[in-house]
Amino acid sequence: MDKRKKGILLSLSIPAFLLIFIFMIVPLGNALRVSFFKWNGFSQNMRFIGLENYLSLFSDKVFWRSTANTFVYGFGSTLLQNIFGLSAALFVNKQFKGRNFVRLILYMPIMISGVIMGAIQYYIFSYDNGVLNNFLNLFGIEDIYWMKSGVGSVLIITLINSWQAMGFCMLIYLAGLQNIPKMYQEAARLDGASKWQAFFKVDIPLLMPAITTAVITNLIGGFKLYDIIVTLTNGGPNRKSLSLSYYISLLYFNDEKAGYSSAVGIALFVIIFIVAVPINRYLRSKEVEF
Repeated sequence: MDKRKKGILLSLSIPAFLLIFIFMIVPLGNALRVSFFKWNGFSQNMRFIGLENYLSLFSDKVFWRSTANTFVYGFGSTLLQNIFGLSAALFVNKQFKGRNFVRLILYMPIMISGVIMGAIQYYIFSYDNGVLNNFLNLFGIEDIYWMKSGVGSVLIITLINSWQAMGFCMLIYLAGLQNIPKMYQEAARLDGASKWQAFFKVDIPLLMPAITTAVITNLIGGFKLYDIIVTLTNGGPNRKSLSLSYYISLLYFNDEKAGYSSAVGIALFVIIFIVAVPINRYLRSKEVEF
């Protein structure tokens, strides 16, 4: 490639770099700056306190509980989304009547806003006149308080988030499956491989680029989960279903601790970076060319 073409390509990438700088680098740098101050987020008075906000993280029980929940949302949703998404992709990749309609139905939940999805699920899992409890009442089962404990709330949120984002994974895996030449499957069958053997020895290795994309995207999305929690549990009971993203919001707007909120935000950024980069490198190393 000559210098002229390189210059053209570089000039075309400038708008993207500007957007990244304005909407990612600058806010991150400002959050890092604010994390060294004690500030309520509104007044003009900011008092420099150094690393005090970061040291407070170690004694903050809500922060550690939110961190544990965030790991459940991240890894739990990623695992379930990829299992459900790959299973759905394998199903809709077959030839059958109404295949496109099934694809649409499976993809539809991701088209709904997370806030709206949380509100819908609230009326399903609600203790008083919830759809699920009303259904169980038909069989003589008493009402169940589904959101009574933090563990139950976290698991329900994880399941809902996994179901909603399954369609996104399905599309990624469907594209990957359709990109695999059929001759590899035919060669495996001629060598005596069963369907499962061909799937694990042929399809999975060739699907690694799709797996990498789906896993990293879902993992980061799960770690940043916010909207479903707001409308489904509002972080309850007693802030036991909070994610770090929602905890950051509460600290800033409810508790008026902008400096500490920024410190939690930087901690979340570091956690995502430490977790996502090694996993991405490992999955990339397993990719094969065909």
